[in-house]
This record gives sequence, C-alpha cells and structure tokens, in this order.
Amino acid sequence: MGEQLRVRGAREHNLRDIDVAIPRDSLVVVTGLSGSGKSSLAFDTVYAEGQRRYVESLSAYARQFLGQMDKPDVDFIEGLAPAISIDQKSASRNPRSTVGTITEVYDYLRLLYARIGVQHDPETGEVVERQTPQQIVDRILQLEEGTRFQVLAPVVRGRKGEYSTLFADLLAQGFARARIDGEVRDLDDSERLERYVQHTIEVVVDRLVMRDGIEQRLTESVETALNLAAGHVYAHIVPKGDGAEQILQYRRHLYSPGDGRGTRYVGDPARVGPDPDRPLGEGASAPWAGPNSRYLQRLLAAVGAEFDIPMDVAWGNLTAAQRKKILYGTGKKKVTVRYKNRYGRQRTYSAAYEGVVPSLERRHTDTDSDWARDKIEGYMREVACHACGGARLNEVSRAVTVGGRSLHELCDLSIGESAKAVAELDLSERDLIVAEPIVKEVTERLNFLLDVGLDYLTLNRSAGTLAGGEAQRIRLASQIGSGLVGVLYVLDEPSIGLHQRDNARLIDTLVRLRDLGNTVLVVEHDEDTIRVSDHVIDIGPGAGEHGGELVHSGSVAKLLKNKKSITGQYLAGKRTIPVPEQRRPLTEER
Repeated sequence: MGEQLRVRGAREHNLRDIDVAIPRDSLVVVTGLSGSGKSSLAFDTVYAEGQRRYVESLSAYARQFLGQMDKPDVDFIEGLAPAISIDQKSASRNPRSTVGTITEVYDYLRLLYARIGVQHDPETGEVVERQTPQQIVDRILQLEEGTRFQVLAPVVRGRKGEYSTLFADLLAQGFARARIDGEVRDLDDSERLERYVQHTIEVVVDRLVMRDGIEQRLTESVETALNLAAGHVYAHIVPKGDGAEQILQYRRHLYSPGDGRGTRYVGDPARVGPDPDRPLGEGASAPWAGPNSRYLQRLLAAVGAEFDIPMDVAWGNLTAAQRKKILYGTGKKKVTVRYKNRYGRQRTYSAAYEGVVPSLERRHTDTDSDWARDKIEGYMREVACHACGGARLNEVSRAVTVGGRSLHELCDLSIGESAKAVAELDLSERDLIVAEPIVKEVTERLNFLLDVGLDYLTLNRSAGTLAGGEAQRIRLASQIGSGLVGVLYVLDEPSIGLHQRDNARLIDTLVRLRDLGNTVLVVEHDEDTIRVSDHVIDIGPGAGEHGGELVHSGSVAKLLKNKKSITGQYLAGKRTIPVPEQRRPLTEER
C-alpha cells in the first residue's frame, strides 16, 4: 500500500482525468478557486470511494438497509483508509439533541451528578440523604407514644387500570387490605376499578400503635413495604377525632431521573392572523383559509353571528375581545351552524368552537404526519416548558447539585465558564475517588470544544440552532475525543465563521488529529491553514469548465514558485487585490 493514497483518472464532475498522490498521516490542504473542483476530488471522489468500499465489505443483509452507492468516476484509488466526513451539513434535527449530548459531555455530567450529587427536597430545598431501612424505622419511632398508624406500600401511584391481577397477586402473598384512592378496602372486594381513571393503591402492610417493644415488628413491616413498592414506604397516621390525617413518606432511593425536550409548541396569535387588513370572511385566519376549509369557514361564520363579530371587518379593526373569541374559542358554549347542502336545502347543526390556537395545538400533538406537523409549526412558536423552565429534567433531578450548581445551571453556562467550574470543584476525599475519572472525561471534551473556538456556546444549546461551521467544529472536537488512529478525515472549510483570533486553535486541533496517526484532508481557502499544511493540492486554474486540472501537488514552498497557480501567486505576494481609491461614505446608524 505504501505511504501514499494514489488517485488515478479522476473524472468526477469537472475533474479532467487527473492523477494525484496524497501522503498518508499528513495534513493535506486542497485549495483553488471556488468551483474549481476541490470538493469533487476530496468529497465526491476520495471520500465517496472510501464509503462505498466500506459498505461493500458489509454483509448482504446489512447492505439492503444502506442502499446502493454509485462508484465515483475514477480509474482506481489505492492506499485508501477508512474515511470519515466532517462537512458543514446541519446538526441533528432531533429536538432533544444539544451541544452537550452530541459531544457526550452531558452523559458524563449525568453520571457525575448521579454518583456524587447532593439531593435536595424540591419544595423546601433541604438536603435529602439516602435512607436505610433502619434509619426509616428510627424516624418512625420518634412518633408520640400511643399514636396509631399504618405501614403502607405505595405500589401504584397515579396510573390507569383495573389492577385485578395485582389484587390477586397481593392476596396470594397474604395481604388483605389496601388504601385505594384514599379509602381502605378489602382486596377481595368484587368491585372493579375504572379502567381509564388514574388510581393510587397503597397496600396496608401492618397496623401498629406506638409503644415500647414494636421495634422488631416495625422493622420487618418497613422492609416488606420497601421491597413491595420499589424502595418507598408510607407511615399513615390515623387521626384522632376530627384531626387531619397525616402521611409520612420515606424512600430508600434518592430519585429517578426523567428527561424531556425542555420546550413545547404553542399557537402564536401573531402568525395565526398575519394580515391585519384582511377580514375573517376573506381568510384573515391563515390556518383556516384555503379551498379545503369550508367546514371551518362555516363554523367561523356561526361564531360571528352568535357573538356579533363582523366577518367583513379587517382583523386589525376587531376589538380585543372579538379576536380573543376567534383565537381561543367559546368554551363549552355551542354555536348553531347553518348551511345549504348540494340540493339547496337549509341545514343546521350545533357544534363547539375550540378556537384557532387550541385547534392548532391539538392537531400538532395528535398528528402522525411529519409533513402536517411541520406545516402546523409555521403558525406556532417554541417556548420553554412551564413545568421545568426549559431544564429538560423533572423537579427531583433539578434538585441535585454538585459544587452548589444543578445540572441545568451548569449546562446553562458558556463552555468556557463550564470548564472553569468543573476545574474548580472542591470535592471530599471520598467523592474525589469516585469522580476523578468522570471529571477527566468531561474536562477533555470541554477542552476540545475550547480548542476549536466554541467557548461561547452553552452545553444546553439546541443542535438545530447551530450554524454549519459550528456543527462541523463540534463534530471535529468529538472525533479528537474518540482517539481513532489510521483514519482519513475529510473536512469542508472548517475555518468558515470562525474569528481570526481562534484560527490558530483550530489549526492546532487539525495538527493534533494528524499527530494521532490520521490523514487529514481539508478543503480550505484560509491562508494560515494552507501555510501550516504538510502538502498542498491546488485545483484550477479557473472555475467550472476552466478548472478541474491539477495545478500543483507538493509543498507550500513550491506552491509559492508555481507560476500557473493563482493561489500561489497571491500567497507569494506577486498578485494582490488593490485597495479601492474611493470608498462609500459612512452613514450614522439611526
């Protein structure tokens, strides 16, 4: 195979049957005018053939899921290594994808918080400690002497179902009673629970009166309840006289994490009625306009007649109360819809009017069509979830802290600030033993992001909002973290969108990727990247039909002496772009 990747007879797109040798384990820059054929060589020939050969190596069963890959128009390529493309395509559209999840930093932070995090009560903010069965017993024994209480095992908490099978299993285990939806009932009661109603079922494990000598029995009952209810046990204090009942809740585990998107879509009134000069009768309500909305138009007319809302007055001239009725509905009050059928007969029926905004939100939730969902989202806006405030974690998970910060608060910092916060963690000797390897992984990944100039992003930044250059550099940082060796990386102008002061850090990253033992093939115009490269391939001399030729393949020093290379002439200072003698005058911003 040798130390070179050899391409013979490349004719993809405008390439003119070129032969080129690319040194392995080097930083190679492919440059030239825009449209000269740089990407045709790097991506459409070298990378495409690498991908095709990889797919061909798979079994016939696996290939059927990947589809047919066409062979690029090239005679042959030898010395080809496994290829990975890091281009400027947009990042994942998964609404749960963030900078933290893409780079796996978030996964390690979750592990860190799970191992050494300090749990707080979500309501009071007090520190919550993990409780052993004996600690739970000790707390219950602090009740006043003579107190009557029940040891309960909460086996079902707010879930729908009949639970006849559960009751049969509990009876078989020797349990006779349960507190069902707040009422103590016998388990062999023939009355069945309503299937589609949420129920709470707490098995009565034992009934006790607080006095000396119940320690052993209480301990056995608590352990039975913990095993039955997955680490949860309640002490239900029976009220005296007209006193209020009291339930003391204990758990063996600290929390159960649960994630969401952190945002939700709501109807946007500004987008629902985009034209303030158009009346309702002429399609002022954008989602309900068009030839396929006859039923909705009749319903709007009925609402207008019922609540004295004119259909021929511009939307912007309606009162706030009238617009509110159209947007958010009439509640439970039904309106009478009148229309003529195709035979000309008058027909009427009553219908509820839910409003344009609630209708959009319902359809957005219920639809299984991606096309319909995307269309509806054009009339909606994404807002932070009212339950978690955009944290994507439930209230119990948000109450866990490390170094005084919750996971959401840490991820809301910029990556530069997050790296500093992790580096300054003051951990106990025990926590340090547990956290050291996790902190090492987090620090390395954060440093990779800093090296590619992304210190201003936050780990909570949604992947769908990243620019192409940002997404490319994040993938670049992830590849460095993977530690792969012997790979051909193909990059598409990674310096685009990067501030010049961060360019040196990006170049250091490319050099580090090469020093790991990889071949780095970069399509680039940036002067600094060209000058630091081990090998330069210049495609040209012009663009389109005037390009596609191999103008230069060699060192930067020889490129500067190449009279056919426009790139080399500019880098050598032999050609320059003159500064305009006259410039447009500056205007004051108003």
